[in-house]
Amino acid sequence: MGPRILEPSAPDQAKEAQRADSCRSTATASLSLSSHESAEPPRVGRHQHRPRLGGPLPLLRPQEAAVERRHLPRAAPLGAPPRPFDPPLALRRFLPSVSWIPRAFRVTEDEILESSGLDALIVIRLFKFGIKFFLPCSLVGLVVLLPVNYNGQDGPPVDYLSMDSLAISNIRRGSDRLWVHFTCLWLMSVYGLYLLYKEYKEILGKRIHQLQIIRHRPDQFTVLVRGIPLCTDHKARGCSVDHFFSKHHPYSYHSYQMMYDGSHLENLLDQAKSTARKIEDLRKRSSVEKHKREFLLLCTNGEDSTKITLQEEKLQELSHRIHQLQCEDMLQDKELPVAFVIFKSRWGAALAAQSQQHSHPLLWTTEVAPEPRDVSWKNLAIPNRVLPLYKIGVILAATLLTIFFAVPVTAVQGIARFEKLKKWFPPAMAAQLIPGLSSIVTGYLPSVILNGFIYAIPFAMLGMAKLAGYVSKSKEELKACDMVFYFLVGNVFFLSLLSGSLLDEIGESVTHPKNVPSHLARAVSAQGDFFITYILTDGLSGFSLEILQPGLLLWDLIKSLTYRHGKEKEPYLYSLPYFRVIPVVSLAMLIGMVYALVVPLLVPFLICYFCLGYVVYINQITDVYAVTYETCGKYWPYIHHYILIAIILMQITMIGLFGLKSKPAASVCTVPLLLFSLLFHGYCKLRFYPTFRNYSIQDATEIDEFDKKSNQLELSSEIAKDSYCPPFLRPMNLAASESSSTVPLVSTSRSPA
Repeated sequence: MGPRILEPSAPDQAKEAQRADSCRSTATASLSLSSHESAEPPRVGRHQHRPRLGGPLPLLRPQEAAVERRHLPRAAPLGAPPRPFDPPLALRRFLPSVSWIPRAFRVTEDEILESSGLDALIVIRLFKFGIKFFLPCSLVGLVVLLPVNYNGQDGPPVDYLSMDSLAISNIRRGSDRLWVHFTCLWLMSVYGLYLLYKEYKEILGKRIHQLQIIRHRPDQFTVLVRGIPLCTDHKARGCSVDHFFSKHHPYSYHSYQMMYDGSHLENLLDQAKSTARKIEDLRKRSSVEKHKREFLLLCTNGEDSTKITLQEEKLQELSHRIHQLQCEDMLQDKELPVAFVIFKSRWGAALAAQSQQHSHPLLWTTEVAPEPRDVSWKNLAIPNRVLPLYKIGVILAATLLTIFFAVPVTAVQGIARFEKLKKWFPPAMAAQLIPGLSSIVTGYLPSVILNGFIYAIPFAMLGMAKLAGYVSKSKEELKACDMVFYFLVGNVFFLSLLSGSLLDEIGESVTHPKNVPSHLARAVSAQGDFFITYILTDGLSGFSLEILQPGLLLWDLIKSLTYRHGKEKEPYLYSLPYFRVIPVVSLAMLIGMVYALVVPLLVPFLICYFCLGYVVYINQITDVYAVTYETCGKYWPYIHHYILIAIILMQITMIGLFGLKSKPAASVCTVPLLLFSLLFHGYCKLRFYPTFRNYSIQDATEIDEFDKKSNQLELSSEIAKDSYCPPFLRPMNLAASESSSTVPLVSTSRSPA
């Protein structure tokens, strides 16, 4: 059964009417934006009434000032006194403060969902998943596994202080104590799969509920159509769109919005904006010099007036050329085989988006349209037939980057092994002359260097994803998220294992693939201390950098000292970097699951890692980052996949370890668990994933019926009609004195005649 929608009461109908008026005014106001601004600018959230969290660390106080400059004014809760802002250099900003921590724990999931959307909530649920999973695992590891490992040689270990004395490597070969690890493996795996199923089901319910809340969004009525042929009669693609959908979707088709090649028009708009800024700067400078000359009783210099006149003439000429290019006759020659088709109902849009429109699969291809603020307008010009080549090129580029990154990872692992480092680099022996320096060099320095290299990787992957031709920014970040995760698994996890303890066995692993589990098990048990240091480094430095935002503050400082020097600062907002946060946290989850049975001492550090991340990102989501798009939870299938990979790697590692410890019966009994995990993955893919990929006809019909009763259905489709106008066709407002000739002559969104 689908979700039930309550019948609208009289007060609800009044609220819906009020919402409709506000939507209508918003749609009208959106058409007056500048040519390169989106129809829906980045915003702090859908509601201004949300908790404001203070600065987490003493060094956050300066960053808090930068955040307040970026953020829009917020209304205080009803009845609460307004909170005064401190001056930028007030002493209180530099004093330590931990009051943000209890406030972060008081923020509920409903508040995050209401203010920042389901995508932001999924990041918080990822941290909560880590806490829920590793807390019982930590209790089992500390109470059960650590004593078993410590007494694994049927007596006290030789080295009391080494990591091996607390790891599974301390258990002698063929010991029956390994059945304890086998039992814990089954318990942890089944518990992890249960949590995954429960989370998937709950987030699916939240997604359906969220789609009801945002039911007036234009993308629910819109379909992106590509591969549009020319109309044989009128030699225009717009005419072909109207004829095709009027014939095949006569009862649900509403209108369409053609896309155009606006590269030349965008260049002219950039020149016009630059000229308008020059005029504004010249007027300000002329006004200042005029006051100075009047004060000194000097004659007025007419040089600035001449420059202003020339720039105004140039602006008028550019406006005239832009006006000509925005005419309907000129636009027809620039038509692309792409259009946004608007339907009268969500049912019609969902049906068109999920069905094949033509016997030729490359003609009239349809997909669900992204919301207007999420559209990557430039990628719409890429031909549909060429898109696979773009995506293959991006995959090859990401693979090459992964391969070349093996050089710094191998060097880092060389530093971690001091004996090999002395052989490769003899001057390193000087570190032994200073007490404690060699421990710092081999223990903490490799993780710091590795985290430094990794910091730039997500942004490089995002740049590659932008070249793949995706039609929305959210799809670009989803692809970047995928590439970053596999990059981290390949380089940080596997390559760290290979370069650390299996460097001499790579050839043997390639020629004898059946020995991979035992090789992996031997490598995992040898690299436990490195990954403990990595988790500590990533937790302390990574979350601290996330709080302080040094990159954004440095960029803001560079702009204020260079090309933005002396100019008024414009407010700016950044979105939550899902493509960086989700893969890094998922990698920590993978490391923790693989080592939960091998080195149980690592698990308590992971609990601290996830608790710290939970608090930090609640602060960032509610007080720093903006909502620039909302996919309604499409990140969760990726997270589910990453966690399942971690569980499967844990099981493969334990199969190899049982084999190394001469316990083949335990290895054989683990294989059914591995098969069960794979079957569970297939079931979840059939049970949950289709609802994340498509908009079900049942949900669309029920929401349509609800809107019909409140007379909102027709209004929502009318709003969608004007939401997908390309940026270069929107009215300009370069200057107050600019002529109205820059407004397009015709409406570019067409309805059927």
